[in-house]
Amino acid sequence: MTAVRPMPAASAEVAAVRPNPVPRALLILTLVTVLGVAYGLYAGLVQAGVDIDQGDVQRIFYIHMPAFFGAFVAFGAAVLGGIQYLRSRQVKWDTLALAGVEVGLALALINLFTGMIWARPIWNTWWTWDPRLTSEAIMILTYAAYLMLRAGIENPEQRRRFAAVYGILAIVTVLITLFIIRVVPSTIHPVVIGPSPQNAVGGFELNATRGVGVALGVNMLVWAALVPITLLWWRVWLETFAERVAARKLHLLKSN
Repeated sequence: MTAVRPMPAASAEVAAVRPNPVPRALLILTLVTVLGVAYGLYAGLVQAGVDIDQGDVQRIFYIHMPAFFGAFVAFGAAVLGGIQYLRSRQVKWDTLALAGVEVGLALALINLFTGMIWARPIWNTWWTWDPRLTSEAIMILTYAAYLMLRAGIENPEQRRRFAAVYGILAIVTVLITLFIIRVVPSTIHPVVIGPSPQNAVGGFELNATRGVGVALGVNMLVWAALVPITLLWWRVWLETFAERVAARKLHLLKSN
């Protein structure tokens, strides 16, 4: 029978580090967000009528479009965190910036993949090099490179400084993706809110079908506000705990 080796003292002390209790407000916000997502899906899949032009595939817009604005909120948090870190050099702001990029990237991917699912029956293709689709692909790759940049720099202070500058500049790709259909006339991407270009394909009117405006409004609130804020808070909480463990481990290694 193999004897169980005792855990080294340093490993035992690191394992003894406990996370701070989850704030009650975060737990409440998480519950509200889960209920909001559930009701938003119900409003989009059940309450809203079938779109008169696109049919049931139009329902994907209730997640597709709000997810992009949720990504915009998260990437905006990354800009705020980067600016505040450069001003104060406080680690908490770098943590916010990192959380903003990770959450924003996840929501941007949801937006991209739901758009591809919608495009298959509407445009008869999973992908076309439309200006907005191209700009969003560039946006996602830009923020993926942010994570690669952080992983490639060992010095913590230098990593945070470079990442802060990069995260601030990267918001330009988000703004280009948001406004490109207003300035590039060759787009076939629909403009849902406001007058659409003459060559846009796949647009729909908010008042043409029962419940469309309500379902879109509810999901916009949920995915553009509740979801990114909740995920940001959880990510910051987890990263703070991970930094405590890393700091404790480094301290023990130096002391030994």
